[in-house]
Parts: sequence; C-alpha cells; structure tokens
Amino acid sequence: MEPVIQEEPTGCGIAASAALAGVSYAEAKQKANALGIYAADTTLWSETEHVRTLLREFGITVSPKETPFKAWESLPDTALLAIKWHTEQGKPFWHWVVFIREHGEVKVLDSKKALKSNTRRDFGRIKPKWYIEVSN
Repeated sequence: MEPVIQEEPTGCGIAASAALAGVSYAEAKQKANALGIYAADTTLWSETEHVRTLLREFGITVSPKETPFKAWESLPDTALLAIKWHTEQGKPFWHWVVFIREHGEVKVLDSKKALKSNTRRDFGRIKPKWYIEVSN
C-alpha cells in the first residue's frame, strides 16, 4: 500500500480512504463528492461517518467502533488512526492516517503534503488517540 497525498488542506480523510482503496486522490474525491462528502466540511475530520461511508463505497469493511490506542504492537494489520487529536470549542478534531503492517514492514501513511516522506516510521512522534480496524 502506498500513501496518497491530500490535494486540499482538509482532505486527509479522502486521502486515507484513497490509500486504502488503492486509487488516486482525484478518484476518491470524485466518489466522495458524489456522496455529498467534501474536504471543506469539518465533519470529515471531526466525525467518523463520512470516512466510513466513503470506504463502504469502495467495498472496504471497517470496525463499527473506535478503539482507544494503547500500543503500536497491539494494532491490527490495517487501521485508520486519529492523530493530532484536539478540541476546538468543545468539538473534537483530528488528522486521519493509515497504519499498515505488510510484508514484514510497519508504517504509517500520512497524506500531509508538507512532509519530506509520507511513509512514516517515526512512531515516537505520532500520538494516536484511537483507531478504527480495517478488515479488508
């Protein structure tokens, strides 16, 4: 699995979905927009339903619940992580990234455009709040 770079400052949920689906950001954005999901909508990164809906459209099954993060070793092989979690005016916000364990390699795919590498292994710097297990 490869990272997909978000083409909009608030497009991390669309980019994470694209990475999981193996499609481009443009393809995921087109599908999201057809579903009434837009990067500028703050619920894309303050609620989970839009990302769940988009993933369902791609045929990707995810857990119905968010699981508190405890340790990197306890994560499933594929998961959506909520990092940079914070509240603004009492409402939670976060940045979506993808955790993947494949071919003996463990990495986080981070869609943020400004990063030197969008494949991250600096686990001590990444502070997940919770995750959603991805089944397929």
